[in-house]
Amino acid sequence: MSAKVGAVTPSGGKDTAERGVLLLWMIFTGLSLFAAFLLWRYGLIRLMVSSDRTYISSVIAVLYIATSVHCFWRTRAIAREGEAARGCRAILAAPGGARALADEASDLPRGLVTDHIKSLVQKAEVQAKGPIDQTLLLRTLADRLRGSNGFGAFASDTLMKLGLLGTIIGFIIMLAPIATLDAADKVAMKSSMGMMSDGMAVAMYTTLAGLIGSIMVRIQYYMLDTATQRVFSDAVVLTETHVTPALERRS
Repeated sequence: MSAKVGAVTPSGGKDTAERGVLLLWMIFTGLSLFAAFLLWRYGLIRLMVSSDRTYISSVIAVLYIATSVHCFWRTRAIAREGEAARGCRAILAAPGGARALADEASDLPRGLVTDHIKSLVQKAEVQAKGPIDQTLLLRTLADRLRGSNGFGAFASDTLMKLGLLGTIIGFIIMLAPIATLDAADKVAMKSSMGMMSDGMAVAMYTTLAGLIGSIMVRIQYYMLDTATQRVFSDAVVLTETHVTPALERRS
């Protein structure tokens, strides 16, 4: 079976589709790191950290890094599922590939798609006759493939709200000296202007960090969701064209 997989997999036009999402993530992350290096090289990152007295910008940066690591972990998982799905397709589409469904499809590569096929085999054995409806099993497969991808939407929304929180805190810092401002006291006036400048810096830097972080997280998880949907679509086509017809004929 492994020889068949190796022979068929490299020739398919879609064989690098799922692996491509990992490459896209690496390219996007590489460009992001290069942009961060340029910002650090010209002192903009140091200026942001030193000007943000609330350290909300630093929290946003740490949360973005943690979210990117999670996205990389999920992207690798989806890439592996794509490899397993292609292996199943190569085996089942080969002449006599329906024999791989015997013994609960134990010859197929490990993965969520293979688990779905095994569930179909078990359902066919219990059902004994009639068409095989895999609607509920496909819903379960979709949920399992999606996994914790929803964390991306949560993280993006959190980054945005942290930026808005920094904006509010910055404006509070900026407007706080106005109540006690005395135009005749030049020293107090100068101190108040400094506090207003600090408050404006906090508001602007936290808002900018939150917006950029939220957009970049959205981009990463959009690529991940697209790859997940592609794996699920391949699984549906595979089971509808090769698995369920073979199981119905066998029953």
